[in-house]
Amino acid sequence: MPIITIELLEGRSEVQKKQIAKEITETLVKNANVKPEAVTILFHDLKPENIAKGGKFLSEK
Repeated sequence: MPIITIELLEGRSEVQKKQIAKEITETLVKNANVKPEAVTILFHDLKPENIAKGGKFLSEK
């Protein structure tokens, strides 16, 4: 039972995330010999003020 966690900056649409989930699931079915219903994908939408890179929050750019 694969569990995939995807962390992205917020702003992706439900349509975009649905396509990502579809393609990742298809890849696991093809390459890991699992059934589609066994694949769980978690999307974590991150706010720029909760991510720092190089000592600065992404919201500061």
